[in-house]
Amino acid sequence: MSEKRTRIRVNPQTQEKIPAHFIQKMIFLLNGKEVAIADVGQGVSKDPLISIRIKANRGDKVKVMWSDTLGEKDETEIAIGDGA
Repeated sequence: MSEKRTRIRVNPQTQEKIPAHFIQKMIFLLNGKEVAIADVGQGVSKDPLISIRIKANRGDKVKVMWSDTLGEKDETEIAIGDGA
């Protein structure tokens, strides 16, 4: 099978397979309470726009946590009314 059909990337110099690297899961919290989960797959663009609708008040805290296929995790938090 060709690289294009399998979507497996190969390093052209070493011929080693390059593992897929994309966000798999996003968790959204409002004031520490889980309000949404997104299971993301490799079909999502490199720089996607992902949004959810929640009812929140000024000062409420929204946190987004995410994990990827390489086991990396990160998170960010903002208070409503503090952002752009």
